[in-house]
Amino acid sequence: MPEHFGRFVLRPSLTTQQRVGPAVDFYSANKENNGFEMQVVTSPAMEPSRTDARIDASVGSDIVRWLRGETAAENVRVATFERLPGGAIQDNWTLDVEIDGGAWHGRHGFVLRTDALSGVSASLTRAQEFAVLRAAHSAGVIAPEPLFLCFDLDVIGRAFFIMRRVRGIAAGHRLTREPLLVPDGETLAEALGANLARIHAIRPPRAELAALRAPAADHALATISEYRAYLDSLEDSYPGLEWALRWCETHAPDPWDVTLIHRDYRTGNYLVDGGRLTAVLDWEFAGWGDPREVTRASRVAGSTAVNWTIGRRWRIFAGRSSRSSKRNGTSPAANARLSSR
Repeated sequence: MPEHFGRFVLRPSLTTQQRVGPAVDFYSANKENNGFEMQVVTSPAMEPSRTDARIDASVGSDIVRWLRGETAAENVRVATFERLPGGAIQDNWTLDVEIDGGAWHGRHGFVLRTDALSGVSASLTRAQEFAVLRAAHSAGVIAPEPLFLCFDLDVIGRAFFIMRRVRGIAAGHRLTREPLLVPDGETLAEALGANLARIHAIRPPRAELAALRAPAADHALATISEYRAYLDSLEDSYPGLEWALRWCETHAPDPWDVTLIHRDYRTGNYLVDGGRLTAVLDWEFAGWGDPREVTRASRVAGSTAVNWTIGRRWRIFAGRSSRSSKRNGTSPAANARLSSR
């Protein structure tokens, strides 16, 4: 039996039952009786409990009730509710939903995104991330479509939002090593660069992004100041980092255009399906800034298809030839017009 990535799974079909274990009834809610049916399958190592603040089976009926209200439906059934792997900072749950009545009538694949138990202070709130994702999607950025935002802590105990599920693979170790997943690395690199340009075309002021921190007059110096303040708050000394920050300070570029930046635009944070870019994920670090924070990495790509050389985590398809790279020594992503003065 494969690992259960979460507190429970809900499966209505026999074929799925054979794949993951005993079948269970689905959650259902309707206007006539507000009744709920529920049976739970738990992983042996993870018994349901509300004491650890995780989502568990007991909140399923609340999610269904909330979804019915958001979609103005007569009836809502969640056929699958399963935690996705990964997500050290955010929890992501996949939902297969059947909706009767209203504008959302039919079957839908959703993803519920909420805070994980661990987190970092630099992460946006779910409301802020929802707003950023909505602005990006509206601007033509290839990203999941955000649908519903919930502030009601009585539903799952945390704020969350629901977005449309997108097909694809994000695992970097597979995308970089399995040619069948990415048969044309150059085309994917160009798509990533073009998508980055769409993100950087979003400029302040934007009323829908008013909750984001206001852009600094000099992004580079402001960022250096933040890092230095963080080092000063630590008990130990880090002279190497202090020296590096001083070097950055004395070599800081002149202020440039302020745009929306993703801040974690890398392999592992986008989906690929059939060799095609289908979505950029994980927008919790996005904000106003200098687009060169990202694009500087692609300008030294050398002779590979795209080699984001901030570190190994930026490598996408090193070693695969690229017509654009061989022609001018830069990557297709670097050649994209990422910002217009």
